[in-house]
Amino acid sequence: MSRPLTAQVNLSALRANVRKVRERAPDAQILAVVKADAYGHGLFRILPALAETDGLSLLELDTAVRLREQHYARRILLLEGFFGAAELTEIAARRLAVVVHHEGQIRMLETASLSRPVEVFVKINTGMNRLGFRPDEVGNAVRRLAGASSVAALRLMTHLARADEEEGLHEQLAVFEGACKGLPYPRSLANSAGVIRYDEVGGDYVRPGIMLYGSSPFPYDTAEMLGLVPVMTLKSELIAMQDLKPNDSVGYGGDYTASRAHRVGVVACGYADGYPRHAPNGTPVLVCGRKVRTAGRVSMDMMTVDLTDVPEAKPGSPVQLWGDALSVDDVAAASNTVAYELLCAVAPRVPFVTTNVSKVDIEL
Repeated sequence: MSRPLTAQVNLSALRANVRKVRERAPDAQILAVVKADAYGHGLFRILPALAETDGLSLLELDTAVRLREQHYARRILLLEGFFGAAELTEIAARRLAVVVHHEGQIRMLETASLSRPVEVFVKINTGMNRLGFRPDEVGNAVRRLAGASSVAALRLMTHLARADEEEGLHEQLAVFEGACKGLPYPRSLANSAGVIRYDEVGGDYVRPGIMLYGSSPFPYDTAEMLGLVPVMTLKSELIAMQDLKPNDSVGYGGDYTASRAHRVGVVACGYADGYPRHAPNGTPVLVCGRKVRTAGRVSMDMMTVDLTDVPEAKPGSPVQLWGDALSVDDVAAASNTVAYELLCAVAPRVPFVTTNVSKVDIEL
């Protein structure tokens, strides 16, 4: 018998979320963000469910090359562009689009001799202050790129740092509009939060990420409220039980001490599987379909939960760490992190199972 921990990926749920993006941004092309191995879901595992998107956005050149080798023919955008001139030969040969965000990349394109010119997305820094040209640098950057023989087409883009905040969005949009004034190129602005607010954001290309995987980009609007369906369900079983007396402690450091006599269950999942070690006492877990709370420090391979409210629980009882019945957003909030981190952190030793729940099982 194998260890009972699995990560289930529901392709029908992902298709439903793609349709939600299309519904929100009907006039835009969808470039699905699949960096970090599709946020931990497995890019090549979920690729069939992205058939209704117009392309992919990722970071890794080797992954883009592998996609081409497996005959993926739609647009692939490298979100951090290229890191050296030597990469441009492969980029051109594989027909990849690149983000250009600094002066050095412009110089490399100006001096490159390529088999075919490449598509360039010029990134504008509208307040994130990570990558991108300052608004006053954009005009010159675009003129130089437009004159480079290695550039086939130009697009303008930014990344919305505060699209989940009412005022932050408007400020960034104003900066972007000012920087792009008079430049007749297609635009890409919307991340997941921007897609939800597409009527305000607009643009010719959208780049949804976390919403594709069924998690909310907003702190207060839940995924369910937004009509998103969880794609990954991390589930396990109870493998042991212990009866505690008052003042008994549980796990390393005795971080949980029983105030009364009760029972705890041991779950086959720990931080080596990707569950957050810093999850505090009280983090939600489902046992037998009912919500319970963690009790004690998460160990490398195990964690313990308070079974007071599930008296029928026994070794072998089903446990859901997050997924279709327990939002990953709720687990992340309890652990003082974000769903992105939890999904991306699922460890390679966790077996993945792909499902394809019938369309009628998913309410849109």
